[in-house]
Amino acid sequence: MLTRISDLEKMLARSNGPVRLALAVAQDSYALDAVSKATLKGFIVPILVGDKSLIEQLALVGGININGWEIHDEPDTLKAVEKTVRLVHDHSADVLMKGSCSTAQLLKGVLNREWGLRKGALLSHFALFEIPAYHKLIGITDVAINIAPTLDDKVAIINNAVEFMGYLGIANPKVALIAAVETVNEQMPATVDAAKLTLMNRENIIHDCLLEGPLAFDTAISKESAEHKNLVSEVAGDSDLLVMPDIEAGNVLYKALAYFADSKVASVILGASAPVVLTSRSDSEEAKLNSILLASAVVGNKQETH
Repeated sequence: MLTRISDLEKMLARSNGPVRLALAVAQDSYALDAVSKATLKGFIVPILVGDKSLIEQLALVGGININGWEIHDEPDTLKAVEKTVRLVHDHSADVLMKGSCSTAQLLKGVLNREWGLRKGALLSHFALFEIPAYHKLIGITDVAINIAPTLDDKVAIINNAVEFMGYLGIANPKVALIAAVETVNEQMPATVDAAKLTLMNRENIIHDCLLEGPLAFDTAISKESAEHKNLVSEVAGDSDLLVMPDIEAGNVLYKALAYFADSKVASVILGASAPVVLTSRSDSEEAKLNSILLASAVVGNKQETH
């Protein structure tokens, strides 16, 4: 079981060889640097798709040795996205990563009905944080894909995250449904949804986890706060996963933890037939590398359990 982000490397060291990672529109210096570091550690085999001349120029400037790397020369962005997604669709690669293309362009390819990575599930973003002030790793979802998720969307988001955490060795996670307060208020839709989702968990409609909500952020992560509010809960103060009410709350929390909490983070897009690494330019170099390792570790665990 993971206790720190660095444990991802131990998981990968135990897996059956390196994971094949396909980088879409690979002429991106930040992505190339992260891919290079993961390659040098022996955890991935890189497959680059994009403008070969630009890729070679960026590698030269960045001091990245790409000799021996598989490169598919495709200067056109949309065609490069398609070629990269097809590699994963055809099982020639295990992980998809975004390079110098927009999120919308990559996800449109992922959702293509003919050659994409659809599997019927809603796509959602999952971030795994190591925070010095918290006693264990904690997941947060969704902070980047679903703007205002419906109740059904939240069920899918929870299921995606719970399944993914299972592959990380975090079984039956304690899931906190985040709102501003712990009581149901009809004027606060997040509290209403949280109560419904908690009931669905009790009725085993949502399973393989323990749901509780609505919970405010402080009670979700602090037993002292929960006790002060006289909350009796197995989840409060010991959450493994925080389910955010909407993208705005999620995005603010993600960036606050990343910038102010001296934390480590790895993130991935879930709900496709393969994990998708979709980092932003605001993510640190360490976060980009950690995200590659997170996606690769789960692929390795899946291969071992099937």
